[in-house]
Amino acid sequence: MPSTPAGAVLLAPERLARPRLAPDVVVHEPAEPGAPWVVQRGSHQYFRLQEDLARLVRAVDGVRDHDDLADALGAPWTQADVGSAVRTLAGAKVLDDGVPKKDRSSWFRFVPPLTLQFTLLKPDRLLARLAPLVAAAANRRAAVAASAVTIGGLLALALRTADLQGALGRPFAPLLYLCVIGAVLATTAVHEIGHGAVLTYYGGRPTRMGMMLFYMSPAFFCDVSDGWRLPRKEQRVRVALAGIATQTVIAGGAALATLLMGDSAARDGVLVYAVVTYLSGILNLLPFVKLDGYIALMSHLDIPHLRDRAMTDARRWLARLVIGGTGYRRELPGVRWAVPFGLLCMTFPLYIVAGAITLWSDSLQRLGALGALLVLCGIGYFLHHLARGVRRFAREARTAGGRTWRLGAVLALAAAALAVLGQSVQVPYTVNGGYTTAKDGRITLLLPLSTDRSLIEAGAPVRLYRAGIATRAQTGAATVAVDGADGTDAMAPLSALIPVRSEALPTPALGLPLEVSDAQGGAPADVSGTAQLDVGSLPGWEWLYTKYVAPAWRW
Repeated sequence: MPSTPAGAVLLAPERLARPRLAPDVVVHEPAEPGAPWVVQRGSHQYFRLQEDLARLVRAVDGVRDHDDLADALGAPWTQADVGSAVRTLAGAKVLDDGVPKKDRSSWFRFVPPLTLQFTLLKPDRLLARLAPLVAAAANRRAAVAASAVTIGGLLALALRTADLQGALGRPFAPLLYLCVIGAVLATTAVHEIGHGAVLTYYGGRPTRMGMMLFYMSPAFFCDVSDGWRLPRKEQRVRVALAGIATQTVIAGGAALATLLMGDSAARDGVLVYAVVTYLSGILNLLPFVKLDGYIALMSHLDIPHLRDRAMTDARRWLARLVIGGTGYRRELPGVRWAVPFGLLCMTFPLYIVAGAITLWSDSLQRLGALGALLVLCGIGYFLHHLARGVRRFAREARTAGGRTWRLGAVLALAAAALAVLGQSVQVPYTVNGGYTTAKDGRITLLLPLSTDRSLIEAGAPVRLYRAGIATRAQTGAATVAVDGADGTDAMAPLSALIPVRSEALPTPALGLPLEVSDAQGGAPADVSGTAQLDVGSLPGWEWLYTKYVAPAWRW
């Protein structure tokens, strides 16, 4: 059970004096001898209790006061012990505060820092039917077979290295794209069913299943929080890793299937699907965000709320180092690596959000004003998440007696350093777009309408690419024509915006005529593709504003 956080709002005195459990709190007895008691709050929050505290939780009824509770519990409980334990329970919000509970949406949930969950069904009946299949697969032979398929698939990809590089570097037809995306999403659904089926096999009950946007990437989810009621940590680890195991076996099977396929677009799609499925399984093992790897690590160590407690230790370590103070308490005193782990947990979500903005910004901005606004919203959320971290850092320091003047000095120095770096560091600025080739051989550069035209000069270098789903290869080079730097209104086909073989869905764009010389490699063989315009270097802050902020209203 977590301790009462500093500054937490406790119950009214009369409710502290005669406590009772909140209506949405359930106490679960140990599943087997030696297992912990578990308190469940709502549908997805679980706290572990020692037996003595569990006895108190079961005894609070809103009638007995602290003296009565101490008498009912017997030695070693005293009135002071009951009062301290009641305050801890109040801080954990498991006691009734008398405030009517708001009806929370059962189909939508926001999980910080950037996950949106949409519940589609309650999967307990479906997964109960799958329990016999899990029982049949829960043996050594099945584990060996699954490992063989997973490793065999990796060997198959190694044998197909040249074909794989070609598949990753070529644009796909729209239908093939849809098939690959659909297969990946279906695999994530099977991944989540794997979690739920193993939990059901061990006697747990998955509560929700549905779709989510995880850092703006679509996926499925299955709420297996009930796994905390499982008596052995090995069972919880298997529940956490069941999805990755299921996913990598499917990826291995797909990769092995390509050995039987000839040179075709379908084979390219299966190769890409296998690689994406393997990589997503590997990324799921990262323990720095609340993915399967973190759940498995937390379950193996048997330390609830490992990530939150490690981040608290990291913030307090930083606060003591930078600002001073002596009132810091370790949340994980027995874990030597808690501080570096907490630092990674604090910074990794920022890295993911920044990476997502970098990855998606160009594609979104090509699609118009709405895409540019979405990029701006992503940057705003990144800054909001960063500001929350700074506020928590400052709160930890003040609570522990840190010197306020040192906190102000550190923040001022950090702001000054950012200002100097933002002005002095020059960053190469490029604009991503596409190109098309007319029947007479003339090549037109197509840029988003949000492009700052004042930065475009005649003779500016342009690189032309054949882009695939993951890689790209330069196929030519050109310069902006002397008489076309002002640009004209044009329409960009889909193949010039994203790596897809389609002329459908033309989008308004800024057209610039290009000049291609033999010295630059001549005209590319592809009729259309992606392009990158080099407009020189800008100071850091101006680069950030021009690339990510200004396009939101430059239409």
